[in-house]
Amino acid sequence: MIENSTVSNGIARKSVRCAMSVKLPAAVSKHCAGELGSVRPLTAVEEALKRVLDIVVSSIALILLSPVMACVAICIALEDGTPIFYRQLRVGQHGREFLFTKFRSMRRDADAIKEQLSAQNEAGDVIFKMANDPRVTRVGRAIRRLSIDELPQLWLVLSGTMTLVGPRPHLPKEVDAYSTLQKSRLQGKPGLLCLREVTGRSRLTFSEWVDLDLEYLRHRSILLDCWVLLRVIPAVLKAEGAY
Repeated sequence: MIENSTVSNGIARKSVRCAMSVKLPAAVSKHCAGELGSVRPLTAVEEALKRVLDIVVSSIALILLSPVMACVAICIALEDGTPIFYRQLRVGQHGREFLFTKFRSMRRDADAIKEQLSAQNEAGDVIFKMANDPRVTRVGRAIRRLSIDELPQLWLVLSGTMTLVGPRPHLPKEVDAYSTLQKSRLQGKPGLLCLREVTGRSRLTFSEWVDLDLEYLRHRSILLDCWVLLRVIPAVLKAEGAY
């Protein structure tokens, strides 16, 4: 049960009775930060059910979405050649690094010219975000809008490296910027989906994003995971805050 809280950054946390009816926050009140350091441990049964859910949902999704993924791969190759996938090191559970994969949505030289665009960063903190990032290709803009670029991570969910719902994995340099409190988000297995995906997506700041992950870890359960999974389809179709 998530209690009432005050307004943080102009966004109010609303009181809820259970995970299925929750109206989750787009930010967490600063004075609640001490509480957010706690992580609810999953029971052995919950761990097993979560893994079964990961395997079943990711397997079905990979089968049903394989034509879409093949089409995206062809479109990326036709517009900007290879590679089709973008891979980079991310930090997962307990600080373990792993190779994170997604469909490439930017030009091949995107990392090289990122520094030139640093003054135009709209996120204003650790992460880099631009609503009209010139590095994003035409195909990339379309697949980002619907989060199709993240579909290759279903293989990571199936393999057990990631889970369907959990804190999104950050870059090592982003993890280095964590406060002591924020490091507690590394206690959870990295997820394909998180509360950010169904609240504000790219409109949220880095600290709000991390706070939502901590909020999830405080209250995580199979019920909450199912709630996120049910909410993600309308959230993606609305494409609010996606770029």
